[in-house]
Amino acid sequence: MEIKEIQNLIKFVARSGASEVKLETKDFKITIKTGTERDDVAEIQHIPVVAPVETVTQVVSASQPAAKVETPSQGAAEKSKFLTIKSPIIGTFYRKSSPESPPFVKVGDRVSVGDTVCIIEAMKLFNEVESEVSGTIVEILVDDSSPVEFDQPLYLVDPS
Repeated sequence: MEIKEIQNLIKFVARSGASEVKLETKDFKITIKTGTERDDVAEIQHIPVVAPVETVTQVVSASQPAAKVETPSQGAAEKSKFLTIKSPIIGTFYRKSSPESPPFVKVGDRVSVGDTVCIIEAMKLFNEVESEVSGTIVEILVDDSSPVEFDQPLYLVDPS
C-alpha cells in the first residue's frame, strides 16, 4: 500500500466517524484509531484548538507613504478567490527537503497539479505533499518546522 492510499484511508476513516479500523494483508498490517469513542479511558484530555486569527499589520516608515490597512472583511473577501493546498495528514510541516536545500515553493512561484510543495513528517516518515491545484502561490500560511493538523490550509494559490 502506498502513502497516498494510506492518507486517503485516514481521511475516509476520519470522515466516517468510525473509532477504529484495522486492515491486514500478507504484506502489512495497519490500525487507524480516531479516538472518538473510547470507553476504556477514565479521564478526558482537553486539547485547546486555536482558530486562525486574521491579523492586520501596518508598517510605516519615514521614507514611505502610509500603507492602506485592510479590514478583516476585505481581506476575507479577497482571499476567498484563492484555492488552498491543505495538509493531508497530521505532522510537522517542512518547506524544504533539508536545511541546506532551497524551499520547494516560494510566494510568486507557479505550481501545477502533482508538483511537490512541502514535506510533512509523521511518525519519522517524511511524506511529500503534492499540489492538487494549478496556479501561483500567493501566501504561505504555516511557518517552517511547525506542527500541522489534518486538513489545515498550508498555501493560498491564485488559479488565474
